[in-house]
Amino acid sequence: MSVPAKILADRPFTAEHVSVVGKSSVLSRRDLRSVVERLGGTCAFALTASTTVVITTGDPLPTEWPPHVRRVLTDDGLCRLAGLPDLDTLRARYYSPRDLQGMYPGLRDDHLRYLEKWSLIRSVAGRYSFADLHIIKSAAADLASGLSLHAILRAMVAERAGQLTFDFQPIRVDSPRARVVSLPATRRDIGARGSDERAAAIDSANYSLAAKYFLEGAELDDGDERNLDVAAAAYRRALLFDPYLVPALVNLANIHYGRDELVEADAIYEKAIRLDPECFEAYFNLGNIHHDLARYSEAVAAYREALAVNPKYPEAHFYLAVTLEKLGRSAEARAHWQHYRELDPEGEFVELAKEFSD
Repeated sequence: MSVPAKILADRPFTAEHVSVVGKSSVLSRRDLRSVVERLGGTCAFALTASTTVVITTGDPLPTEWPPHVRRVLTDDGLCRLAGLPDLDTLRARYYSPRDLQGMYPGLRDDHLRYLEKWSLIRSVAGRYSFADLHIIKSAAADLASGLSLHAILRAMVAERAGQLTFDFQPIRVDSPRARVVSLPATRRDIGARGSDERAAAIDSANYSLAAKYFLEGAELDDGDERNLDVAAAAYRRALLFDPYLVPALVNLANIHYGRDELVEADAIYEKAIRLDPECFEAYFNLGNIHHDLARYSEAVAAYREALAVNPKYPEAHFYLAVTLEKLGRSAEARAHWQHYRELDPEGEFVELAKEFSD
């Protein structure tokens, strides 16, 4: 069945599998993915057998193409197709930290990081857009007047709903994801699940194979997009042999989360928690998803569950404190700012934690 002309005009990548080759000098992967999906396509950052459209970003082109490629565009051409300004215009509208510090001498790199951490501004390829300038200018003026950073952040968070962003998706904090990298030699619950020696032996053999594939996936799961499809396949293979292997579920969900596939990640974390009610990584990462989607009450509940399992994890205290501040519950947040300071005295955000906990 053919696609109606009106749909093709609005969403020209309908039914297309779009692969991005190389790294854009202006657009982040999130920007590229959101543009492709806005135009109706599915987006990947490696060539696959199903690729039908390729977006190139100035890097050398591949010597071999997948068999079904029908169209090749540059990242500049993608912008024009989506009705966005060309890359030169976008580049001219974005400011590096050095540019901003030249305009506002009291502004430091850590100030920008805090503003971004609190979802008030958003960097693209390490640069900030014209739409962020009013937030940055206001923050710089308030800092120059002697206001504390935490007071500035609190005031700005209350007004953030009106902020303009380049991204087409909800603003998201780039939260860390807790990952599992090793397994015990044998399953702790094999004896409980096996009704006799033969059943226990089968379980033990399946666990050995599941562990083998899990460790293969963990070795590839290094953040390199080129390896993640293979890592995900290894985790799924491990789960075929042992559907109860919670570490494989957690790491597979992390891959979905890193690709902004939050529905899939949420469901897998929930499954991991059902299988292991003391799975710290699943609670913490689920809290991050809730936070990213501005479901702050649910995020607080998930972070509290994570800390009940592992009260010594500094990032869980940090994100719980941030989330409580966003809900206006500063008195509750103060203890978690203090815990973060104590657990990670050299942490990236310890200065912010000092301001909020003092």
